Parts: sequence; C-alpha cells; structure tokens
Amino acid sequence: MQHKTTRFKVLYLRDNQEWGREWNVLTTHGNGDRTMRCLCEMDDRELLRDVTYTVDRDFRPRDCFNRVTIKDALVGTAWFRFAATRVEAEAFTVAEGRVSQVMDFPEPPISFMPHPVALDIWHWARIAPDPGRIQVCAPLPSSSPTPYGTTGPLIASHRLRVRFNGRQTITTRAGSFDCLHATYLKPDDSPILDMWCTDDDDRVMVRMDWPPEKSIFELVEFARS
Repeated sequence: MQHKTTRFKVLYLRDNQEWGREWNVLTTHGNGDRTMRCLCEMDDRELLRDVTYTVDRDFRPRDCFNRVTIKDALVGTAWFRFAATRVEAEAFTVAEGRVSQVMDFPEPPISFMPHPVALDIWHWARIAPDPGRIQVCAPLPSSSPTPYGTTGPLIASHRLRVRFNGRQTITTRAGSFDCLHATYLKPDDSPILDMWCTDDDDRVMVRMDWPPEKSIFELVEFARS
C-alpha cells in the first residue's frame, strides 16, 4: 500500500481557555487523493461533528460525509458528491426531513466547507503564492451558512477573499513547523481568519487566529507514518 497517514489534534482556545478540540486523521493516497477524518467538539454549544472529506491531488472536492449533533441530539446528516460544476447532497435533517439537493455552479468548486477548522486551510490551497495579492476563493459550497456549521448539513454557498502573506516558521505545543501564511479578509480588508499550515503537499493546519471571536486554534499533537 502506498498511502501515508498523518494524525493531529487541534485545540480551540479563547482567552487561553479551552472551549473545544478536534482530532484529525489524514490519509494521503498514492494517486494524490487525500481523505481527512475529523471529530470536532465544541463545549459551549455542546456540538459534536463527524466529517469524512476527500479531495483530489489538486484539493478539488470529491465527496464528503457530515453528521452534526447538539446536546447529544441529531441535527442532521448528509453525503455530498462533487461532479464537474455540480454538487449533489442526500441528507436527513431534523428541521427539513429527508432532502435531495442539486446545485450547479458556473465553474468547478475550488473547495468545500464542512466546518472542521483543519479543512478551512484547504480552501486556499489552489491560490497563487503571490505575497500581498488579494485573491478570491470561489465557487465555495459549504454544508451550512452559519459560522459554526450548526444547521443542515445542506448545500450552501460562500465566497472568500484571501491574501497570501508568505512563509514563516511557527512554534506550537506540537513543535516548530515551516509554514505557509494566509489571511481571509472582510470587504474592508480587515482579517476574518489568520492562518498557518505546513509548507508541504498536505497543508496540515498549524495555527489559526479568529479575531472576531477572540479565538486561537493551535496544533498540539502531530504524528506522521
């Protein structure tokens, strides 16, 4: 077998207090496909999210499973499929019942947003590494229009503006990493998310700062086999 496996854990921190955590297992296949398995816990919302998401060697989405519970009660579960410019979903949610969805875009989606923070890094994997230039990540379908992904999961659509900042070495509790650094921006160019990922083919999240929510997401465990 030609795949490699990366396991890592991210803590959600606000005022240095832990309010959530995320366990991730990334399989990188011999053909370049990547599958990320994410288990996310948010203490303040009592939210638990299970996601299995696969992209091709260029980080284009292939398929995704997403299941969300709040206070141990099901919110919804869905399977998403991506084919050229079309996104399909087969879902069951408590609010909407059984749902089949199809959404067409003018061009193939650049990424997909199922809401684990480890996957927020991958939305800008295809932008040009041109420091200071503001670029657009679109089309960008998602599983929920809310910031924490608390609805659905059903097909929604986002549009992100991103600025690539360059390369930087970042140290966390998991060690020191050579990173790529980028920022998601509001229309007035103020930061939404400031983020760093490993400067390699897998783009593992190392750190993310979320100023509007006064939160930091930090890599605390990392192992690769």
